[in-house]
Amino acid sequence: MSRRSRDPPDGGYGWVVVASAFFIMGLTAAVLKNFGLFFLELQNYYSVLTSTTSLMTSTTIAVFHLGSPLASALSMHLSHRPVIMIGGLLAASGMIISSLGLSLPWMYLSVGVIQGLGVSFTWVPANSMVNHYFKRWRPIACAISSSGECVFGMAFSPFFQWLIESYTWRGALLIIGGLQLNLIVCGALMKPLQPAQTCRKPMTDSKEETRTSKKVTFQCSLIQRPELLLYIVFAILAAAGFFIPPLFLVPYVNNLGMNQYWAASLLSVLSLADLLGRLGCGWLANLRLLRNLQLLTMVATAMGVVLLLLPIAYSYWSVLAFTSLYGILFGCVVAIHVTSIVDIVGLEGFDSALGLFMLLRSIGGFLGPPAAGWLVDWTHNFGAAFYLSGICLVLSGCFVLLVDRLVEKKKLQETLQDPCTETTDHKADV
Repeated sequence: MSRRSRDPPDGGYGWVVVASAFFIMGLTAAVLKNFGLFFLELQNYYSVLTSTTSLMTSTTIAVFHLGSPLASALSMHLSHRPVIMIGGLLAASGMIISSLGLSLPWMYLSVGVIQGLGVSFTWVPANSMVNHYFKRWRPIACAISSSGECVFGMAFSPFFQWLIESYTWRGALLIIGGLQLNLIVCGALMKPLQPAQTCRKPMTDSKEETRTSKKVTFQCSLIQRPELLLYIVFAILAAAGFFIPPLFLVPYVNNLGMNQYWAASLLSVLSLADLLGRLGCGWLANLRLLRNLQLLTMVATAMGVVLLLLPIAYSYWSVLAFTSLYGILFGCVVAIHVTSIVDIVGLEGFDSALGLFMLLRSIGGFLGPPAAGWLVDWTHNFGAAFYLSGICLVLSGCFVLLVDRLVEKKKLQETLQDPCTETTDHKADV
């Protein structure tokens, strides 16, 4: 009975949480994903190298990840709602300050540090809330909430390009900062779960209190688990590859001599393909035909292969085809790579594991874009960035395969030690 009282509600107000998370993903991740449209504007304004310009985005990504353990710890102590509201205020403030067009260090501080911390304080608790509200429908709920990044991304690509041409890049950033103030409203909708209300036996109050104290403690010891450690290695390699294509796709296409709006249209297509990949993979994961980690191995490896082949495309339609494939596979990876953490450490350790996962993933997010920018400066070829991204993602798939083997081996050992565990779990799910 005590276990069932802690089961996620799997619906009800959970769908409001999913809707709120949907908007949070759109106003954070979609903005970051389309920031490549400002790349050439910022590079020309400050007259700096490609690697120097890309450092702005990589700083945002790094702070986003580095702030994740703090966001997780604050969410466990204060609840997710106030943390998301604070994050919304930070994200909007960072974008508004950057619109002032101050010196390059100020851009690193505003776009990189303040915006990155705001994204961390909104993205991490929102994902955590969706995972806590759902169990049976968790894959599809996570897919729907994360698809906000794609839906907003499709709209933001032409919208940002129009803002830049109409109001310059500084005016565009000011307007985007105003839009991000809506993150505060999204945070207000994040109603925390009340596990004490579902407890039926007063005699178990002391046990519930013990569980609550464990829940609000950040579990750094989880890093000692080999399966989580290998999964973090996957995350580092995947992050190095994740953030390179959206940043360098527009400059690559512009270098081929295509129009700015044609380049922006590729980002819209990328977002649409991403959306289809997330929803399709979420639905497939919910069917339980394959384990999440098995599915993740296949799509991460396939995405790496597609990016290795992308530089052979020189026409708009060939680039469009590879971009669509990349978008679908990217959506598949994003749909299940966070919820797979539950398969590794369980729901009780999810918040702490997510914080550690995001913290160490920052290594790849911080090094990936500047390394790609350095390769482009050295080779004078934007295709080099995609080669680096593809290699990182293929290698990341190998590590997910190892994690899947370890998790299955551990489950088998637990089943042999306690044959009743599987039956109990099945009854609880029903």
